[in-house]
Amino acid sequence: MEAHLLEWLNLAVRWVHMIVGIAWIGASFYFNWLENNLNRANPREGLAGDLWAIHGGGIYHLEKYKLAPPAMPENLHWFKWEAYSTWMSGVALLTVVYYLNPTLYLIAPGSGLTPGVAVVLGLGSLVVGWFFYDLLCESRLGQYPRLLAVTLFVLLVLAAWAFNQVFSGRGAYLHVGAIIGTIMVGNVFRVIMPAQRALLAAIAENRPPDPSLPGKGLLRSRHNNYFTLPVLFIMISNHFPSTYDSSWNWVILACLSVLAILVRHYFNTRHKSHKFAWTLPVAALGLLCLAYVTGPTSQPIPVAQAPIANKAVVVAAAPATVTSLPAATEPPPPTGNVSFEQVNAIIQQRCAVCHSATPTNSMFSVAPAGVMFDTPEQIHLLAPRIAAQAVAAQVMPLGNITRMTPQERDLIGAWINQGAVIH
Repeated sequence: MEAHLLEWLNLAVRWVHMIVGIAWIGASFYFNWLENNLNRANPREGLAGDLWAIHGGGIYHLEKYKLAPPAMPENLHWFKWEAYSTWMSGVALLTVVYYLNPTLYLIAPGSGLTPGVAVVLGLGSLVVGWFFYDLLCESRLGQYPRLLAVTLFVLLVLAAWAFNQVFSGRGAYLHVGAIIGTIMVGNVFRVIMPAQRALLAAIAENRPPDPSLPGKGLLRSRHNNYFTLPVLFIMISNHFPSTYDSSWNWVILACLSVLAILVRHYFNTRHKSHKFAWTLPVAALGLLCLAYVTGPTSQPIPVAQAPIANKAVVVAAAPATVTSLPAATEPPPPTGNVSFEQVNAIIQQRCAVCHSATPTNSMFSVAPAGVMFDTPEQIHLLAPRIAAQAVAAQVMPLGNITRMTPQERDLIGAWINQGAVIH
């Protein structure tokens, strides 16, 4: 029952996060489009431009003032709670998925981190990330936007590499995304909203507004704009183990972020010209190249020297939910043909406790990702996935909670290399 309730809590929080995230990012996309498509030719006095649009059967006329209308309207809509709700629900989701049971998805096998230290490190990185970013923006480096942008990118890539030393691949990705999300909402709360309030106060008091505040707000808004697509990828990255499970996952994340920034830059500038249209085919080509270089090798799986995504040895103490699992008798080295019966015995003991129609591991009420190893046909069909996750990357079982041994991985790899025959 506990696993079932946790699953529904995960669903509810994730759903809220998705809804408010769409509202925040959608508003950001819309206002960016609106700004770029204003008609600025001969605007009415006091206006920066206007725009006519049709949507949902209605015709709209939108106007942007250079500063403010002669009299402020009674109802002025602010766009802030979309950002705040996205961050709060994101931290809640981070807690449900990673912090309630850090040994399952967060801690890299062999990293030596205790659950408490892992949670403190994860939450602390959000605080440190924001203050370090804010310090850089307020420093002299903030006067050189391009150099600042490159510096921020390099620091985030370094953070991805550092996280990968102690966290699982997906945990590392999500914490980079959480730092970016914290920076984005911090920009709204600490810079953009205060600048807007100061502007309204100056108008109400009939005095010139502080010109430095809009400039700071514009810089932070630009950062949020270019952060958007990379953070969207990170939000869905847990569905794509070929990215986060790679031993070069931090490089893959950096490359995907660059491609996303190129695409965003085109859409930011296409209203002026299409001189950056080249970024779209380059991004598409870059994605194909990443898919190629991260693809599985056609050579036999090197069972004796299989690379590991995060650490050299996969050894972890099993949590209380699976301590009753016996240690397997070490199988002999796979020098000859490996039978399906040998492999099936390992999979049922080490994998099917979670990946089954009826999991015996109390942390799961249903098979994770719908992957099940209850029948020979299921195991044969999923053999390439088993090879990638349990033999090559060695990230499964999660945290090695069922104590799969290197010899068992070698045996499974040899069976797959011999054709994964089940009869």
